Amino acid sequence: MTVWDDLVGQDRVREQLAAAAEDADALVTAVSDGTPLDQGSKMTHAWLFTGPPGSGRSTAARAFAAALQCTSPDRALGGAPGCGFCDGCHTSLIGTHADVEVIRTDLLSIGVKETRDLVRRAQLSPAVGRWQVIVLEDADRLTEGAGNVLLKAVEEPAPRTVWMLCAPSLEDVLPTIRSRCRHLTLSTPSVEAVADVLIRRDGVDPERAHAAARATQGHIGRARRLATDERARARRAAVLKVPLRVADVGGCLKAAQELIDTATEDAKQMADEVDAKETEDLKAALGGVAGGRMPRGTAGAMKELEDKQKRRKTRTQRDSLDLALTELTGFYRDVLALQLGSKLAIANTDVQDSLDRLAESSTPAQTLRRIESVIACREAMDRNVAPLLAVEAMTMALRAG
Repeated sequence: MTVWDDLVGQDRVREQLAAAAEDADALVTAVSDGTPLDQGSKMTHAWLFTGPPGSGRSTAARAFAAALQCTSPDRALGGAPGCGFCDGCHTSLIGTHADVEVIRTDLLSIGVKETRDLVRRAQLSPAVGRWQVIVLEDADRLTEGAGNVLLKAVEEPAPRTVWMLCAPSLEDVLPTIRSRCRHLTLSTPSVEAVADVLIRRDGVDPERAHAAARATQGHIGRARRLATDERARARRAAVLKVPLRVADVGGCLKAAQELIDTATEDAKQMADEVDAKETEDLKAALGGVAGGRMPRGTAGAMKELEDKQKRRKTRTQRDSLDLALTELTGFYRDVLALQLGSKLAIANTDVQDSLDRLAESSTPAQTLRRIESVIACREAMDRNVAPLLAVEAMTMALRAG
């Protein structure tokens, strides 16, 4: 199993990265023995991976990072970098390689301080590997100030440093940064490809795997969670009942409150899993005693951690709510397909009765307005409108049609 096997439905991107990894290997060899560098190399110091959610942007970046650090002895015999078994590949993929830094955030944004720390690290030479690799999974969350800090590092990188930025689209990255990166676009994998991965890698029952892949329309991460987590399936089932519960004002307000409560509970469950451990680890690092008072001068550090956890919980709640809105959009998309007699495959076949009922009792124009109201709700929350107000406005719009 090579490092590229996790790139589901991305054959073109896989070929480009594999070729770049081979050239990168040749570059390191050329530098070490004094051979002149090939000016037509497919390798470069900065990469930008874009694609819709679930397409595997970060997976592609991590696979490329592993291929750059590959130490397989088969390479001396003409084997391609990225074997997936050597120490370089293995430690890069599981996140323990000394020269591969993977940055992901659960917060609303990535600030200047964190970016400056990254830039300082990027100036170091590789400690044990062949390249110093920085993978920034959420480049779209960089603040403007943080982007300007990153620009200088991308513009004038250290000789053996590679930046890999991941974002949903080119527009999510500063023009000055994206113009200095080699751009790779990933597409949404097919339902069949995602189902195959769930069956082969995760051991999911074939029927459930295909249902999850179809319901999430090729989003690998969401499909895996839906196929393996009973809570995720229950939450989705509750969301897909909303369109039939907005017959009156009371139903609209109740449905909106339940969507918010579900997102809040989801965020709380995820936060509780990590907050307690983070707090205990920090207390131990600061010299605290279990059940006792903290040493003097540590209140600031504890307060900083509490603020970080609060921001992360807010982000998790918004992400959970955004996922619910995405599922609602998919539901109305299926309704519209039925109304127009489209041959487009229905994603939510498990609620076919509800789709048929709504398709018969409304018009395509009403369905389009309902889709627009869900999109408007997502945009309102991006502008920091109170989530409950935004969702209540949406459910009232769904009722009006």
